[in-house]
Amino acid sequence: MKLYTYFRSSAAYRVRLGLALKGLEVQLEPVHLLRNGGEQHKVAYRAVNPLGLIPALSDGPHLFTESLAILEYLDETHPEPPLLPADAAGRARVRGLALTVACDIHPLNNLRVLKYLKDELGASQEQRDAWYHHWVAVGFEALEAELARSSATGRFCHGDAPTLADVCLVPQVYNARRFGCPLEPYPTIGRIDELCRALPAFQQAAPEAQPDAE
Repeated sequence: MKLYTYFRSSAAYRVRLGLALKGLEVQLEPVHLLRNGGEQHKVAYRAVNPLGLIPALSDGPHLFTESLAILEYLDETHPEPPLLPADAAGRARVRGLALTVACDIHPLNNLRVLKYLKDELGASQEQRDAWYHHWVAVGFEALEAELARSSATGRFCHGDAPTLADVCLVPQVYNARRFGCPLEPYPTIGRIDELCRALPAFQQAAPEAQPDAE
């Protein structure tokens, strides 16, 4: 398998986590999102993913994009340890938590949105930071409420083993911390993030452990 990745991409970080948790070997193909205007915009990478987004995963004759689709593919083809619970209600809850990050927080704050705010709308750095902090706060407030109130929350987001929800949460917390978002209001998120980052698989997949880390 080959993973097209960038060390700070939270979507690529999710897939690295899934691969590491399952103990799968993968060839990393870094795509620098900032150098020379962004290597994701070059013809060579657009042939891999026409949308020009990271990550992409090739597995033999197959090529996949979108981090959650890749993670579910890995879970179906390499089911141990599972990223989704065995029961339908549990799977729906975990997917809901993961999608809160992947669909409601991350798309509003990813690189191309921040660049559009700057280059096309003329937003200042202060305005872009305020935008970023606002949408993280909206999403984290909802996640914290769900995690804190639900009896399905265990040591991790769902039960006592990492799931797809944790694989999405930890990269988002990493980005929030990098952008200076206040995290004190979210003690359950903070507890789960700390527990996850102590695991070898999470350390292996962390941005600072990647060969393209700067």
